Amino acid sequence: MAGALRRLSGEQASAALSRLSPLWRLGDGGERLERTFRFNNFCDAFGFMSRVALHAEKADHHPNWSNVYNTVEVKLWTHDAGGLTDKDFALAAAMDYAATSTGSAVEGP
Repeated sequence: MAGALRRLSGEQASAALSRLSPLWRLGDGGERLERTFRFNNFCDAFGFMSRVALHAEKADHHPNWSNVYNTVEVKLWTHDAGGLTDKDFALAAAMDYAATSTGSAVEGP
């Protein structure tokens, strides 16, 4: 990792959140970025996770997530910074793109 990552203030995190899908939310007192993705089926959900995994590996920033059938629960934060950084919002935007680019995501909570 090249240099220390700067943790975002609450105001900065809220501003960055406004640029993502409205399905993202701040959790854990503003320390985490969270979203539930729903897909048509397990294969679509797993395909999404595979696409995101490739991006996350290149970015050296890995999500905390779980998958049950067609649902992927995501929580993002930067462990080294002890909260949210620009890397979290960049990964969230990449996840939004991965979910919508195939047309397999089902919008909603």
